[in-house]
Amino acid sequence: MPQLNPNPWFFIMLVSWMTFSLIIQPKLLSLTLTNHPSNKTHSTTKTTPWTWPWT
Repeated sequence: MPQLNPNPWFFIMLVSWMTFSLIIQPKLLSLTLTNHPSNKTHSTTKTTPWTWPWT
């Protein structure tokens, strides 16, 4: 059963993981966010309970 032989697949997994963690991830993390979190105070809306006609 050739799929149980980890020889080529383990190397491919290691190379792809190293590529992601050393090259792609720092480039993605260096991008600036377009929507910065703000310090706005959220106003709460007053909700009225629903009046059911059969109660």
